[in-house]
Amino acid sequence: MISAGDFKKGITFVMDDGLYQVLDFQHVKPGKGAAFVRTKIRNVITGATKETAFNPNDKFPKAFIETKEMQYLYTDGELYYFMDIESYEQIPINYEQVKDAIKYIKENDIAIIRFYQSSPFEVEAPNFVELEVTETEPGVKGDTATGATKSATVETGATVNVPLFINIGDKIKIDTRTGEYLSRV
Repeated sequence: MISAGDFKKGITFVMDDGLYQVLDFQHVKPGKGAAFVRTKIRNVITGATKETAFNPNDKFPKAFIETKEMQYLYTDGELYYFMDIESYEQIPINYEQVKDAIKYIKENDIAIIRFYQSSPFEVEAPNFVELEVTETEPGVKGDTATGATKSATVETGATVNVPLFINIGDKIKIDTRTGEYLSRV
């Protein structure tokens, strides 16, 4: 059990038959009345966020999240199939659970999948990926004085703002947490 007074960012707990993760918290001690904990929490299954206040003595069961590295195999249009690299077991995951990560993952890449009670609920791409640019407009010579950028589409379909000197066929390094261009590889 974890009390609301012990909340920290990233802690997952069970409340009202839902699995929640603390995104932000603040201990408030008003001049009049009892202290409370103001939190912003996210339902990790549905993705919905809400702000709520708790009594610091409220207790909740702590959720144990299992994390596995799995290999992305393919999609059949509706489901995305991942393979456990130790047991070779394949699991299908729906689009809602992979939508943030799949734009940075190619077939045969490794992804991090989080499980709660043996059920996958979130897919995370590696922090940095190297992808090939498949579509972008050519940069115009002389436009580089202000560090201008242009839009580029990479091989997985993601769109990234890149410097003007990047061309089709270049491999670029992307930070998947922010979706930003880091460097040319």
